[in-house]
Formats: sequence, structure tokens, C-alpha cells
Amino acid sequence: MNQDEARLQETPLQETPSKLKTFIQACEQIQPEHPNDIRRFFEGVVGFPYDKELLLQAFVFLNIERYLPDCDRLLLFEKSPDLGNRTDLGKCDFVYLTHRQTLCLIETKYIDLDAHGTTAQRRRTKKRKEVLAQVEKLRQFLSAHWQIPVAHFEGIVFTTDPSLAAREAAQGITTEFVSIDALFAWQASQRQTLTPRPPTRNAHP
Repeated sequence: MNQDEARLQETPLQETPSKLKTFIQACEQIQPEHPNDIRRFFEGVVGFPYDKELLLQAFVFLNIERYLPDCDRLLLFEKSPDLGNRTDLGKCDFVYLTHRQTLCLIETKYIDLDAHGTTAQRRRTKKRKEVLAQVEKLRQFLSAHWQIPVAHFEGIVFTTDPSLAAREAAQGITTEFVSIDALFAWQASQRQTLTPRPPTRNAHP
């Protein structure tokens, strides 16, 4: 048992709200941008097709109320919460505070289902394992490091792979997906909605 895990066992449950408040304040220092600024960023992403992973993140952010209605307040986007000296855990795509005053850790992964062959299958299998492992490692470590019970951290894996969404995930981790066709159909629809139309010129008499 490491020192973080030992401290967590010694933390009374009634101290959780205080620990949670400290975590939220730390996130505000790490990412001071207003959610509206992040929304404008993602609305801009919709028009650029070069980064499919970023497009998936835009989809999740702009549809958060539909897919994850319990998510209330964005705390971090593509930032690392204070992880102490750990540099191997990477960044978390999204960290939300929920309406239940718990924390939702969301990892996205665009998984290309069109590629065929053994190499493509192995690549997809590797991505599936990596994204699930990433969320679970973040849950466990953040719980220990911040002395917040692990039950207060919900992990969400959001991909373009329906087979991953159908699997039984680990306790505390759930899976969501949007099909690749639906993702690009949404992008096309959003382009029409978000792109301002040029003013109509009056016809000359």
C-alpha cells in the first residue's frame, strides 16, 4: 500500500465535501477559461475535418446533456489534474462535476472501423484496452492522491466503436458511443447551423 492509499483509508467520509471543494478549486486554477470560450472553440472545430479525435471531443462536449445529462459543470478539458509526481497518467479529455456532486472523468477515442486486416484489428484491440485502462488508472490515482473515495469518480469511455460500448466495463466505468456515420452526419448538420450565411444582395432593377 502506498502513502496516498494509506491516507485515503484514514480520511473520514464526512471530510469528502471539503476534499472535493479543494479539488474543484485546483481545477479552476489549472483551467481558468470560461466554458463559453471552450464552446466557441469546439464550434470552430466542427468546420475542420482534419482531426477526427478532436471532432469526437466536439461531439461529446456539444451533446453532453443528451448523452451524459448528469454532467453539470466542466472543470477541465485536455488538462491534467494535480497528479503529484506522476507524469505517466497523461491528460484527461474532460472532467465534469455532476449534479450529484461527484466527478465524471471522460476519455474519448476515435476508433477507425473501416480499416481491415490483422494489423488494423490489433490496432483497434490495443486502443480499446488503452482507453479503458487509462480511465481506471485515473480514477484510482485521483481518489488516492486527493483522498476522495473512488466511488465519487465515475469513468466514461466515449468511442466510435459499438462493440466496446456493448462490453461489460469495470465497476465505476461506463461506455458510450456514436457511430462514425452518425458523427459525420452531425458534423454536416452543425456546419449548416453554425456557418453564417452571407447577406443576400438586392437584385438590380
